[in-house]
Amino acid sequence: MNVATQHPFLTRPRRTVLALTLPVVISQIAEPLTGLVDTAFVARLGAPPLAALGVGGSAISLLLWTFYFLGISTMTEVAQAFGRGQLARVRQITSLGLLLAGAAGVLMLLAGLLGPDLLAQFLGAAPEVHDLAVTYIRVRLLGAPAVLLTMVGFGALRGLQDMRTPLRVAVIVNVINILLDLPFIYGLGPLPALGVAGAALASVIAQYLGLAMLMLQLRRRPGLGWYFDREDILQLLRAGRDLVVRSGLLTVFLLLSTRVANQIGPEAGAAHQAMRTLWLFGSWLSDAFGTSAQSLVGYFLGAAQLRQARRAAAVTILQGLATGVALCLLCLLATSLVREVFVPPEAAATFNSAWLVAALTLPLAALAFVTDGIHWGTGDYPWLRNGMIVSTGIAAAVLLLTDTSAPQAFLLVWLALFLWLALRSLFGLLRIWPGHVRAPLRHMRVPEPA
Repeated sequence: MNVATQHPFLTRPRRTVLALTLPVVISQIAEPLTGLVDTAFVARLGAPPLAALGVGGSAISLLLWTFYFLGISTMTEVAQAFGRGQLARVRQITSLGLLLAGAAGVLMLLAGLLGPDLLAQFLGAAPEVHDLAVTYIRVRLLGAPAVLLTMVGFGALRGLQDMRTPLRVAVIVNVINILLDLPFIYGLGPLPALGVAGAALASVIAQYLGLAMLMLQLRRRPGLGWYFDREDILQLLRAGRDLVVRSGLLTVFLLLSTRVANQIGPEAGAAHQAMRTLWLFGSWLSDAFGTSAQSLVGYFLGAAQLRQARRAAAVTILQGLATGVALCLLCLLATSLVREVFVPPEAAATFNSAWLVAALTLPLAALAFVTDGIHWGTGDYPWLRNGMIVSTGIAAAVLLLTDTSAPQAFLLVWLALFLWLALRSLFGLLRIWPGHVRAPLRHMRVPEPA
């Protein structure tokens, strides 16, 4: 009997989506929450260190998201194999993903030796910010292998609809990070104050401890093996071809917005770092529904149940959008608190001019992230790539044409981000409803379940 016919989603769709999403929500917001703590601690050091944290964090995102496809494609392949009941293939894909992630981590370590100065310059770091940003990048890149291996491990477990194990690991990692922040940033006893470098070192130590815990779990379920099929390697690399373009453009756009904000001045750079951190916090919260959508849609497509895959897409979109609207309202109500806690006094006026637009982007971010998850679950990577090319091309043009000396230049940065998310949401929805005749959720040949 097909196990998909016994899936709880068939009888309790909304409850099942929430049960899958809630652990992801907590684990997704754990890292941005740590980013908020880092921002709050470093903000007490002044505007240049906070701007350096923003530049360094953006540079790390650029390099990590280049290999983000490893986690995405591993999760999709595992979910579809799980729907077909092919547990041996689940082990095979998981092990292959980990091997490729380890190789990518080594490449990032080499990049840490060669390119931090160029990255800081590209992001428009002011002279008083540049050296601090370079130091932060070099230290954080020491943890690159741990981050990429963890990304793939989380993808494999979530493809199996095990959302709780990644939650436990993520919470422990970020608690360790926060506990190490205070002594490493400000110093404690014989430990010297390391400032921005201390925030980076706390992250690296926590990441390797979390990886050790995760590998123990992966050995138990789904298990690991070292036989790799050539076609599986090519499949992951083909997915990587499209997802690298998609993730690269996403990262480049966010980096370009950081660059323009830093070119406006240190105050705008500091305000942008605070707002960017809070925006990522809210966006990752909505993205948890995208993770549930990817797991469910992939599972039902693997089980040859197209109708249930479309149903999972609809439920996750509605719940994700409701979350985005709630986050928008919460941000508007907390404006004064955000300004007082996360924004240096000299950057408060710049922050005020753009915060409303930043809050209004959150419902659009929810639509963009959830529809991304749906298309990841179907393996519709070329569509995601093409949508990102068009959206980023138009919104990036707005950023590049921004006069950084204009009084409302920083507001234009966030208006460009609003436009970018609106275009991405439109592309994501049109592929599902009404959907092209060859769209995966309208018609897809799927193999019979094993």
